[in-house]
Amino acid sequence: MAGTTALAAAAVLAGCTAGASGNESDTDDPIRIGASLPLTGPVADRSGPGYNGYELWAEQVNESGGLLGRPVELVVLDDGFDQDQVVSNYTRLISQDRVDLLLGTFSSALNLPASAVAERNGMVYVEPSGGAQEIFEQGFTRLFFAQPGTSETLPDRFLEWVESLPEDERPATAAFLTQTDPNTEPAVQGIQDGLEALGVETVYDDSYPVEQTSFDAVADAIGRAAPQVLIHGAVAEDGASLVQALQRVGFTPEVLFQTNAPTDTVNYPDSIGAENTEGIFTPVSWTPSAQFPGSQEFVEAYETKYGTTPNDDASSSFAAAQILQTAVEAVGEIDQDGIAEWLHANTVETIAGPMSWDERGVPQGSLSLAQWQDGRLVIVLPEDAAETSSVVYPKPAWVG
Repeated sequence: MAGTTALAAAAVLAGCTAGASGNESDTDDPIRIGASLPLTGPVADRSGPGYNGYELWAEQVNESGGLLGRPVELVVLDDGFDQDQVVSNYTRLISQDRVDLLLGTFSSALNLPASAVAERNGMVYVEPSGGAQEIFEQGFTRLFFAQPGTSETLPDRFLEWVESLPEDERPATAAFLTQTDPNTEPAVQGIQDGLEALGVETVYDDSYPVEQTSFDAVADAIGRAAPQVLIHGAVAEDGASLVQALQRVGFTPEVLFQTNAPTDTVNYPDSIGAENTEGIFTPVSWTPSAQFPGSQEFVEAYETKYGTTPNDDASSSFAAAQILQTAVEAVGEIDQDGIAEWLHANTVETIAGPMSWDERGVPQGSLSLAQWQDGRLVIVLPEDAAETSSVVYPKPAWVG
């Protein structure tokens, strides 16, 4: 049975049920906001900070007096990273718990079916994670992604960097590995297509299921192929597990690009060794040093409450809640259609920067390219957001 966590907080969201209208401040009843998160299972290390982002947002909103004069209560269910359970959870949140608003879950694999539940029930669905193009090809009108870009644009900055290298310094060979995930697979394929167009030869190409935990055989095969570039479509702990296996076989690629996993600024370096993070690339929606309005205040509040620095899972959840909050405040009542129409027509300022969406709910921007340097994850592209002008290349050999 899915677990339930309820956080009562005098928050910023007006009480909002589908079809509700009128002066929302006439009642003191809390606005119930529902979400399902994989708090257990293989991506629990990603959704934990995501839950914190929702929780911190609600507390801050509460302290400000609530939205439209009403308190907010978060109702969060655990789906254990199971697609059937996430469908059951969102169905329960809507029909049984009768929440007024929804926030999304983590990963494309879960948001794909969850967003369909929201659409069938006429509910706005702002998702913090899950940029697979498949999600946005469903024709939904109340779906919005709370990051600057999706998997469609994820390869762009990395390919831009490779293309910027003098031809005699560009890598000649590459290996591609991905978890079978609707977000990582097209992203890795996009990078492979781009590198091959630049003349880079593919010497290894494979995938693995979500339940795989041992990567020794994979690392051995990659080591024997000896690619200069290794592109890994990781989701969570599989990122560190592959690196550990590469360390055991003694193979260090000149370039290592992983999705998702390296953005965990606590567990990832702890797992592979802080020195070994040096030079690893990853796409990011946000970093703790971002200077967007409210971002540094978010970092300070998060560190004070949780005793650790937030990653972009935490910031994406906080931004998703900001987006929903801003739309409800602008509409002035809980009107699902009105909220969706307003979001399609406007730009929202968040801690991850300004966001706007097309008719599919796709954000009109792209992710940044970050790299681990001197124990920190820093943005290297695009130039207007870069925190450093230098790039570590080739990657130093594993130590320890």
